[in-house]
Amino acid sequence: MGVTEGGPATQPATVTISVDGANPIGPVNRRLFGGFVEHMGRGVYGGIYDPAHPTADAEGFRSDVVELVCELGMTVFRYPGGNFVSGYRWEDGVGPRESRPRRLNLAWHSTETNDVGLHEFAEWVEKVGGELMLATNLGTRGVLEAVDLLEYARIPHGTERAEQRRRNGRDQPFDVRMWCLGNELDGPWQLGQLTADEYGSLAARTAKAMRMLEPDLELVACGSSGPLMPTFGEWERTVLRYAYDDADVISAHFYAEPAGDDLASFLAAGAVMDAYLGDVIDHADAVRDERGSDKTLAISVDEWNVWYQSRMAATLPTGDDWPEAPPLSEDEYTAADAVVVGDMLITMLGRADRVTTACMAQVVNVIAPIAAPADGPARRRATFHPFRLTARHARGTSLSTSVDGPVSVTAQHGEVPAISAAAVRGETGGVVVYVVNRLPDRAVEATIDLRGEFGRGLGGLRVLDAVTMSAGHSAGATGDATAETGDAAAPRPNHTAAAHGDGVRLILPAASWSMVRLGR
Repeated sequence: MGVTEGGPATQPATVTISVDGANPIGPVNRRLFGGFVEHMGRGVYGGIYDPAHPTADAEGFRSDVVELVCELGMTVFRYPGGNFVSGYRWEDGVGPRESRPRRLNLAWHSTETNDVGLHEFAEWVEKVGGELMLATNLGTRGVLEAVDLLEYARIPHGTERAEQRRRNGRDQPFDVRMWCLGNELDGPWQLGQLTADEYGSLAARTAKAMRMLEPDLELVACGSSGPLMPTFGEWERTVLRYAYDDADVISAHFYAEPAGDDLASFLAAGAVMDAYLGDVIDHADAVRDERGSDKTLAISVDEWNVWYQSRMAATLPTGDDWPEAPPLSEDEYTAADAVVVGDMLITMLGRADRVTTACMAQVVNVIAPIAAPADGPARRRATFHPFRLTARHARGTSLSTSVDGPVSVTAQHGEVPAISAAAVRGETGGVVVYVVNRLPDRAVEATIDLRGEFGRGLGGLRVLDAVTMSAGHSAGATGDATAETGDAAAPRPNHTAAAHGDGVRLILPAASWSMVRLGR
């Protein structure tokens, strides 16, 4: 339970959220709303691909999943891993299916059929109107294999790999511009774990070789696997001392998980993520300054979500059991999980000047906003809703916000701001504001202030709609997981939102995520 500042607990706390249109943070890159698809559990087989399902199309893809991914609004898809990529031979997934080898998926102790590979996944990405983002295996492979894959994917014709692709049914190159140079290679769980010096040298050499083939690629160097890694910080600085000139982006991975019934600490995940991203930026910029470079690296949060990793041990196969597509990490999400997901999106919008790509891990079944049961239709989990509404409406320019209000005192993270907020100005002049109340047991009366330089350009705005998802103690904060037979409850209209002077007032329930859209 968090301890909060302010008056009596029976009265709402008050907060003012000031939106500053005169000092924009930066444009909101559409890649911020990406997804991550890995050959893990039923993420691919039984998730996006299931020829036996009643909704399967001619290529074996579940059309009910395609419809929900389109509704969700995901834009870029990182593939095929993740931990899986560090043991992956990309050649296994191309050519006639009957000739593809079955392999052991060491990352997730299962059997990989290779029924889905580069061609099939690219076709699926095209179906959902997305962009393909590929990861190379720098764990157990290296420079030559990465260059071979690039040649296969991108050279139009006339070389062995390009002609191989054409024989395999793809005459034109794959439209892939963004490439990840490996995955989480400081992790002891990773096949081919490397030291920072080993990885930095390999990443730089691989990037140089790939650019000899295609100079204007966007290349993502691996940051540390997360903020709790003992390697974090020094890993980033060491790797970038090798690869700064060759990379365009550095990755950051962040997962949140509740600790028992400590809801206040869980709700602080957005604040923890913000501090972590600030550290990643500081480490990258320190190397920039050391080198006297005029290039500033972007950040790709290409794995992020709420993930109940502590439950993995009970479901991960062991020993001689190497099943095909076993169910892994298919947790049903609570309203509190959805609030935290919404808060992490707020965090990334607040750093839109540096965070240009983000991939929710993952898309279907496995730690995902979409569940695709084998014996029924695909459905929306609780985390689907804040992602969909942010991806749909956060189009334009991220604006600076400041919050004057209470703090939440948490057991794990100390004091954090009780309210987080982000605002985006659209091309037509409207504004959307996202707000999270991190207080687990107390409502907040909020005023969104649009005065000053910002207000002069936005006279006459009105509330188009306001919706809220609440997970406060009075609403069953840590219970109420998604029903296994239907969609999670969607956000409800917040009828307290109303124009007031040069701004908007509304009540933010305890432990809640809200969206307020303003327009003419």
